[in-house]
Amino acid sequence: MIQRYRMPIAVAASLLLAWLTLFTVPETEFAIVTQFGRPVRTVTQAGLHLKWPYQTLLRFDRRLRVYNPRPSEFLTRDKKNLVIENYVCWRIQNPERFVQTVGDTVSAEMRLHDIVWSGLAAALGNYDLESLVTPNPERMHGDELMESLARHTDRRALEQYGIEVVDVRIKRLNLPEQNKQSVFARMRAERERIARQYRAEGEEQALKIRAQADRQKEEILSAAYREAEKVRGDGDAQSTRIYGAAYSRDPQFYKMVRTLEAYKKILDDKTTAVLPADSELLRLLTRGRTGSK
Repeated sequence: MIQRYRMPIAVAASLLLAWLTLFTVPETEFAIVTQFGRPVRTVTQAGLHLKWPYQTLLRFDRRLRVYNPRPSEFLTRDKKNLVIENYVCWRIQNPERFVQTVGDTVSAEMRLHDIVWSGLAAALGNYDLESLVTPNPERMHGDELMESLARHTDRRALEQYGIEVVDVRIKRLNLPEQNKQSVFARMRAERERIARQYRAEGEEQALKIRAQADRQKEEILSAAYREAEKVRGDGDAQSTRIYGAAYSRDPQFYKMVRTLEAYKKILDDKTTAVLPADSELLRLLTRGRTGSK
């Protein structure tokens, strides 16, 4: 009877012993072997490992984690309140130190929150608001601040808790609700001032352009008037020469033509003229060319 159950009992005992003594560690984890609650060995190499049956095993993820603290309000050097939401990239570097100081992920993130919050509050006290929020990249010191904060946090977290802080960055930077309206009012006033300045500069340029255009117009009109008077004077001189030549040829014919031109200018169907019979003006009408001699 005993012989019949000896083999199954031996197999079961072997399996139980293997289950209590053998364990595997994947690439993504650390394993700490503890004896009566005290860490005795840290396993960092992936693969199959041994431990005593009375020893226990603690596993920790060795991959990079991202912690997102709650948004917090801070004060800058120029006494401006800012609400900052940041994130922390971290991982376990020293498993034994981690187990002895914090023990689990929740406690680790609470410690990280305290370190980051105090470091960020101290760092922001060295910068003005315009050096953190500005459209000019040369005057912005946000990256410099966060790199310094990451180094400070990594040094403290590694020394105290066995945690490596890879990076600390700002996700969102905002103003407290009670300060937004006053800030928006200042921004509107500043934009209105700039708009007034642009309008004044535009009006000044417009006045200069109009004055220059008026001066050019006067110069062009003066030159045109001068040229017109010159042409008119040349025409009058030429017509005078023609009249003189015509008069010297036939004075009576010239006189008749001039008289007819005078009639054309002063007489029409609505003109009534009362003149004496011996008027020089009516002589051509009453007596003809012969009578005008």
